[in-house]
Amino acid sequence: MRIGVVRETRADERRVAATPETAKKLIGRGHEILVENGAGSACSIPDAEFAAAGARVVSSAEAWGAEMVLKVQKPTAEEAAALREGAVVVSFVYPGGDDELAAVLRAKKATVFAMEAVPRISRAQTMDALSSMANIAGYRAVIEASYIFPRYLPLLMTAAGRVPPAQVLVVGAGVAGLSAIATAKRLGAVVKAFDTRPAVKDQVKSVGGEFLQLDATQADAEDKGGYARAASEEMLGKIRALLHDAAVQSDIVITTALVGGRTAPRLIEAHTVEQMKPGSVVVDLAVEGGGNVACTRRGEAVEVNGTTVIGYTNLAGRMPFDASRLYARNILNLLVHMHGKEGFNIDLADEITGPVSIMHAGEGRVDAWKGAN
Repeated sequence: MRIGVVRETRADERRVAATPETAKKLIGRGHEILVENGAGSACSIPDAEFAAAGARVVSSAEAWGAEMVLKVQKPTAEEAAALREGAVVVSFVYPGGDDELAAVLRAKKATVFAMEAVPRISRAQTMDALSSMANIAGYRAVIEASYIFPRYLPLLMTAAGRVPPAQVLVVGAGVAGLSAIATAKRLGAVVKAFDTRPAVKDQVKSVGGEFLQLDATQADAEDKGGYARAASEEMLGKIRALLHDAAVQSDIVITTALVGGRTAPRLIEAHTVEQMKPGSVVVDLAVEGGGNVACTRRGEAVEVNGTTVIGYTNLAGRMPFDASRLYARNILNLLVHMHGKEGFNIDLADEITGPVSIMHAGEGRVDAWKGAN
């Protein structure tokens, strides 16, 4: 099969969906890899390295005309129009509400594998691109905050006196939250974390955080996949009160709370941000889902009464080299999973392939297209 690796066109996207390492492994399985000229340049992977791995560096039209196309961000409708009929697309998709893209893909009789739909089961861990990218985003959130924060993060004892450690609050203890906790702790901060799921308490403690817990928590705070469920309005009120008290005592707040298929819950109100200490920093990692913080502006860093609120999108894309390596391996592992002796076998009954395939030969599952963020 001819597999095309195309250059990303979104303004804040610097990742690429394959690397020389993964290209070489796919070539070893008998496939031809076509890499669009400059596809890896934004993440410091020159065309020459793809060529040395055995890939062919080609024009945009030739890469998009391959039988399978690998991407990071979902294709635009205009990009999808360049696909050959019956092509396979592998990328993040988040298709909910994008009727124009869905129509083009259906007209092309495309098969679409959505990397955000990889099920969170043990067999699929090596394919879980959401976790790979969330891990990077949590780390980068702390780096972004520390860059703006006007003080040290660690405790320092100097001849001129003692410098106290920064106080960090992390909201949400999923993959991104745990990564943020571990990073802030490694940098010497005192870290507290909140999550509606009491079951994650031990995970928070294992990476160096102190777990904040409400007196009463939801009995059904997580679903079968381990993801957080939406909280009731009564519970949200209690959470906001708890986080208000914790945030105004913190120097850095990082929020990561998302609920699959829904707008991100508003957990920190404007009055909370306004009462934080001057020089404090808030990083809202849920911004692409609507944001957890009332003052967040998508793609911007704004100052609110002396506190900087960061709403940067695609933090994983700010570390494009390693993010590309991990994402490309996630894709490779998915393709290897579907690869039989005679090539790719798309078994929709398979517990991994089925959920990831949100469109097959132009036929899409309506619930998949309408239910994604």
